[in-house]
Amino acid sequence: MKQDNLHLALNLFGYGKTTRAIAKRFGPSTFYDDNVSKPITDEAGNRLKPVSDFDPKRSAIEVPSPGMPPHHPLIRSAQHLLSEYDLFLSDDSPLSVSPSPFTIWITGTNGKTTTTQMMEHLLHDKGAVAGGNIGTPLAELSSSDPIWILETSSFTLQYTEKSKPNIYIVLPITPDHLSWHGSYEAYVDAKLKPLQWMQEGEAIILPREFADRATAGFVIPYHTVEDLAEYFGFDLSKIKFEGAFLFDAVVAMGVDKILYDRSSYDTINTFVLDPHRQEELHDKQGRLWVNDTKATNIDAALAAVERYKKKPLHLILGGDDKGVDLTPLFETLQHLDITIYTIGSNEARLNQLADQFKIPCVPSGQLSDAIDAIANVHTRKSVALLSPAAASLDQFTSYATRGDLFKESVYRLS
Repeated sequence: MKQDNLHLALNLFGYGKTTRAIAKRFGPSTFYDDNVSKPITDEAGNRLKPVSDFDPKRSAIEVPSPGMPPHHPLIRSAQHLLSEYDLFLSDDSPLSVSPSPFTIWITGTNGKTTTTQMMEHLLHDKGAVAGGNIGTPLAELSSSDPIWILETSSFTLQYTEKSKPNIYIVLPITPDHLSWHGSYEAYVDAKLKPLQWMQEGEAIILPREFADRATAGFVIPYHTVEDLAEYFGFDLSKIKFEGAFLFDAVVAMGVDKILYDRSSYDTINTFVLDPHRQEELHDKQGRLWVNDTKATNIDAALAAVERYKKKPLHLILGGDDKGVDLTPLFETLQHLDITIYTIGSNEARLNQLADQFKIPCVPSGQLSDAIDAIANVHTRKSVALLSPAAASLDQFTSYATRGDLFKESVYRLS
C-alpha cells in the first residue's frame, strides 16, 4: 500500500466510525467536523478542526463519513473527494489495498445485513470476511483476506466514482432516505451506479424492473424468490427460513453457487439470525410478541405483516419516517384484522392515515404506553408486533435500544 506523506494529503470529513478507522490505520490525520468549534487534538494525535477551516487548495484527498449529505459545505467545496470504497479499492487511489481482494457488494433497501451475514457464513471456509455498512469499516479489513463481502449503503455509493465490485447484489429497492438523496429517482440511481463499471463475466443479481440498465456485467434478474431458486436450481423446501429471510438465504446461496458451484443447504440452515428482526418472544401468559424494531421502512414492516397476517394483529408503528409517503403501507393494512398503536415523531400523520383508511388506531406516544395498551387486549390467538416502519432516533439512541426496551417491557408483564 502506498502511504507516502499520507497525513499531509488526507483530510477526513466528519469524526465518525469510518473516518476514525482510516486515521487509526494510517496515522494521525486532520478531521473537519460540525461539532468542533475550535482546533483541538485528540488522544491519538488527530487534528480536529471546524468546518470553516477547510481550505480545498491545501487538500489532496478528502474522504467523507458516509452519512454526510451532498449539500454539506464540505462536500460542496471538496475538489478531490473519494469515498471509503474508492480510497481502498480503486486502482488509481494512492492508498488502494494490495493485493486487491475479490469483492462482493450488497445493496438494496432491506435485508442487506442479513444477506451479508449469511454470505459470510457460507463462504467462511473460503476466507471471506464481511465489512462496510455492517459495522466493520474497510480500514479494519485485511488485504490478506481473499474475499470482502461489503454491505453497501446508498450514502457510500453516492460518493463512489471509481471502484466496482466483482459481484454486485441489488436487493429490492423501495423509497428510503429520500430527504438525503432528494428524490426516489436519485436514490435508485445511487444504488445502481456500479452497473456502469461492471465488466463482462462479473455477475449482477438485481430486480427485474432494473434489468434494462446499461452494463457489461452478466445480469441475473428476479421478481420473486422463486425466480432465483429456479435459476440456481435450489429446492426451497430444504431451506428452513421463511419470508424475507428465505429470500436473503437464496441470494447468499446464489453467490456460493456462482463462485463454487455448490448448494449448501446444511450450512445455510445452521445460520442464526440476529436479534431485532422478527424476533419472537412470549410473555408469562404465553402470548406472542414480535420484536421487529429493525424494520425502519415500509417494505420491511410489510414483510413482517405478511408473515403474521393470518392472525389478529396489534401493530406498533412510528418514529422518524424520513419523509416517505406511508400511503402504500396503509393500503395493505386496511384489508387485515389489525389495530395500530402509534408512537414517535410521525404519530399525528399515522393517526390521520389510520382515520383515512378506517383502521382502528390507539395513539400511544411512547413505546411503553403502546405495550401496556396491547397487553390489555392481547390473547394467545393474536400477535403483537413492533415493526415501526420508521427510524428510531426521534425517541431512542438506536433501533436496538428500541428493541431492547420492547423485550424488557414484554418480559415484565404479569
